[in-house]
Amino acid sequence: MKLKNTWRKTFGEQQRFMLMLIAPAVTLLILFQAVPIFVGGSASFRDWMLYNPKKTWVGFSQYASVLTDPAFLQIVLPNTFVFMFSSVAISLVIGLALALTLNRPFRGQKLVQTILLMPLMVAPVIAAIMVRWMFNDEFGIVNVVLEALGGEGQPWLVQRWSAFSVIVLTDVWLWTPWFTLLLLAGLQSLPKEPFEAAAIDGTTAWRVFRYLTLPMLRPVIIVCIVIRSIDAFRTFDTVWALTGGGPARETELLSIYAYENAFVFLDFAKGSAAAIIGALIILVVGLALYRILDHVRKMS
Repeated sequence: MKLKNTWRKTFGEQQRFMLMLIAPAVTLLILFQAVPIFVGGSASFRDWMLYNPKKTWVGFSQYASVLTDPAFLQIVLPNTFVFMFSSVAISLVIGLALALTLNRPFRGQKLVQTILLMPLMVAPVIAAIMVRWMFNDEFGIVNVVLEALGGEGQPWLVQRWSAFSVIVLTDVWLWTPWFTLLLLAGLQSLPKEPFEAAAIDGTTAWRVFRYLTLPMLRPVIIVCIVIRSIDAFRTFDTVWALTGGGPARETELLSIYAYENAFVFLDFAKGSAAAIIGALIILVVGLALYRILDHVRKMS
């Protein structure tokens, strides 16, 4: 009874109603986010093989095993960072160009905008399977077109850099509309007066973009880059459906490395350690990116 009275004194009727509304979401978050993270963190400090779960405490030896693995250092980390930077940079440039184009009224603008945003409605796995069939070296449409034009078909997905390029191309196709949508919203929220003054002065389009549009749009660009970089760093489904990390682990990313250790090689401890290392890396990279981009914004 005393506890009930304390509860009522601490929280009013409105606060209690709000807590009841968010309670289901908080419960799901704890069960499917906090608990798995806790279990994975505990497993990373143990000798935990799924077929022989001794769960012996081994300290940081699993982390040392990951950080001294030549495949992790020479293939997985470079692939992950190259994929992240190339995908984000290309998507940003194309998305900004499309946003600038769509920001000007023209006939059929709504139709073009709808078509450009269609990739957002396609699941990454479906898109990856579609692209894998397109670049199939025996009957893919890409090789069919090349051969019809007098060229030679290529084994796109069995060579490292061609397969990696196809992965980046797929990711760019999927996420460029996301950049376009956010940057277009940012462009449409900019004040009109500076652009009207520039038009009266006869300023060239490039100078308007360089000295007006880009500086005022930079906060939106910074947020887009940071959010998309974090998401690209943990990409799994697109690469898994396209190449599975092959050929010969040449396109393996950190998420696939952690998955294969945990669920293919059944080394749950090493897979958990790799996942936590990846989370720490992207935390540092995300903070560094935000600080660098914010410093550039303040300097300009």
